[in-house]
Amino acid sequence: MVTKTHPFNPIQMLHSDAEIAEFLTDAYRENDPAIFITALGLVVKHKGVAKMAEKAGLNRESLYKAFSGKAQPQWSTVHKLLHALGVELSVHGTFTT
Repeated sequence: MVTKTHPFNPIQMLHSDAEIAEFLTDAYRENDPAIFITALGLVVKHKGVAKMAEKAGLNRESLYKAFSGKAQPQWSTVHKLLHALGVELSVHGTFTT
């Protein structure tokens, strides 16, 4: 008997908006913009691209392109999506003395 496997999608493990916010925060802390954009794209797809595009005032087709891996979304797109998700980025100092 052959065991059939499927790719792991971490977004399926997130059940609340707080968990989604934490997922995006962890991705942002990786210091690699590609990881954050990939995470944001997973969240947008999970929530529904058409729904998120409408809520953010963006074009659905442009969102598909932005998260296809072939283009990098503009900051304005990222900002609008975060706002539509109810997620806010915070800046904190990590100063050493």
